[in-house]
Amino acid sequence: MNIEEPIPLLEDILKDWKEIIGTEYQGYKNHVYRMVHFCLALKDCNKEEREKIIIAGAFHDIGIWVEDTVDYIPPSIPPAMSYLKNRNLEAWSNEIELMITEHHKIREYKDESYPLVELFRKADLVDFSFGLFKFGIPKSDIKAVKAKFPNSGFHKNIGKRAAKWFIKHPLKPAPMMKW
Repeated sequence: MNIEEPIPLLEDILKDWKEIIGTEYQGYKNHVYRMVHFCLALKDCNKEEREKIIIAGAFHDIGIWVEDTVDYIPPSIPPAMSYLKNRNLEAWSNEIELMITEHHKIREYKDESYPLVELFRKADLVDFSFGLFKFGIPKSDIKAVKAKFPNSGFHKNIGKRAAKWFIKHPLKPAPMMKW
């Protein structure tokens, strides 16, 4: 597996969010790097697919910090759509939006017109599960990616936010999850 760092497009997008993300920046950045690498391990992507994955990756959880919430999917979409509009990439809007909105879908995403959505969902699950779900990615590759891009408190910080959310919203404990 080729582990790439830096990924210039990813670095360029995330630098604009560093101040908003604050002390959790390195953890989020590493999470996105892991996801991108897991996507690329699952599929040999062309240049356009790779760019879509990087863009969706950069924005998929950004709503956590934009709105300071665990219900972060809806507020993650506008920054991504703004980014696409500013770069004349609006033709990608539907697919990128679906990559963001469906990345915590529990069941497989089956619309074959957008294959990157399921790929992205799987890659996030590989990272979220700490490699318990592999989808065919060799364990050694997962271990190498995790070593290169350590957790840096990402899951711990999400867990803290989720605990606070649960106390306030016990009937909606995981608003980002979908069937």
